Amino acid sequence: MTPVNPEALVEAQYEQFPYPARDPEDDRRRLIGTWLDDLDILNHHCFRGEYPFRRGFRVLVAGGGTGDGTIFLAHQLRDTDAEIVHLDLSTASIGIARERARIRGLTNIRWVQASLLDLPTLDLGRFDFINCVGVLHHLPDPEAGLDVLLSSLADNGAMAILVYAQYGRTGVYQLQSLMRLLNQGVDNGRQKIDNARAVLVQLPATNWFRRGEDLFRDHEAGGDAGLYDLLLHSRDRAYTVPELYDWLVDRRGLTIQFSDVHRGRVPYEVETYLGGGDPGLLARAQRLPQRQQQAIAELLSGDLCKHCFYLTRSANSQALYGDVKSIPLFPNETHRPSGAQFVQIIDQHNNLPFLLKHQQSSLQKPMDPRPHVRSIFSHLDGQSSFGEIFDKVRSEQINRAAPPSNDELFANFRPWYETLQSIERLVLRQAGS
Repeated sequence: MTPVNPEALVEAQYEQFPYPARDPEDDRRRLIGTWLDDLDILNHHCFRGEYPFRRGFRVLVAGGGTGDGTIFLAHQLRDTDAEIVHLDLSTASIGIARERARIRGLTNIRWVQASLLDLPTLDLGRFDFINCVGVLHHLPDPEAGLDVLLSSLADNGAMAILVYAQYGRTGVYQLQSLMRLLNQGVDNGRQKIDNARAVLVQLPATNWFRRGEDLFRDHEAGGDAGLYDLLLHSRDRAYTVPELYDWLVDRRGLTIQFSDVHRGRVPYEVETYLGGGDPGLLARAQRLPQRQQQAIAELLSGDLCKHCFYLTRSANSQALYGDVKSIPLFPNETHRPSGAQFVQIIDQHNNLPFLLKHQQSSLQKPMDPRPHVRSIFSHLDGQSSFGEIFDKVRSEQINRAAPPSNDELFANFRPWYETLQSIERLVLRQAGS
């Protein structure tokens, strides 16, 4: 019997079922944003808010699939001299991504059909930013794959990574095992999908996948490609928070910054789950090292199906609060909120303390507008620095004998900044970036 080549199986899957399923015509009507590729969020976390993306920025999308990350990055960088290299095994997936780029008129993309493991032989140079989302966990040796990427990363560069999370996918792995048993001797991908759909409609309520089905959408919303990728993939592994720290921090010396899609770091904070109960238990958890707090949060939540994070070689890559020259802004290329919206929220509560709620992240935090928060938000336009904003706030304090100092205003606004930054709704950049 001829041995099965796992790499060939993965390539064949994505040739038959390009993932994620995309119709290029949809790009005439919508732009799909990819969370970790938002340049404002990336700049804040990985380049201290200082990176001038307009000049010489080089991006590698390693395992770019049908192009979501590539298209979003190329769109944001369309008026610069940046180069985006889209690398993927599947010619079918690249074909879809190329057509999407053609429809959008994006000409800043280079297309390479290869495995990321081939990078050392491709002579593509080094990159300032590498996107590798949903890829490493499908490789025969994820650690070797990461090392290949690191060898292609500029010294001060950054990576955006997504790998599967163990606990949230408990039901997925049980169903994958079930389908391997039922599909023994079945080589036809279409038959495997039909078998999986037949199983899904008959799953008992006691099945762990059925119990946690609200955590997944690919088998319903992702079409055949989504179902295959979720339940029938030939190679798939997942990680816990301690495993990621052991691999990436302890053995590779990297800095990891988690940012879950639409939720930021909130799912990794123990306060999210223990904040409404015994204060002594919360205090006990918060005295532990950060990595242990994040491990506790993962175990408490149960709904982390993917770990999304940035990796940098430097431990000081994040923009710091407290610099009057930094510019606060609301990220989101496709739907950017404004300070006026927060003024309206504060006014709705008569400038009194209230519980700030964010549905997507389940954030619920008591917030106090304090003397100057409303005024700071009224001047927060994404273009003005804190120094400029604070000068405008002081100019409005005509009845105060002593106008508030920068330190006083920073202290007033800090709880709001930290809360909104925790869900990536407020970030910092420097002028000229």
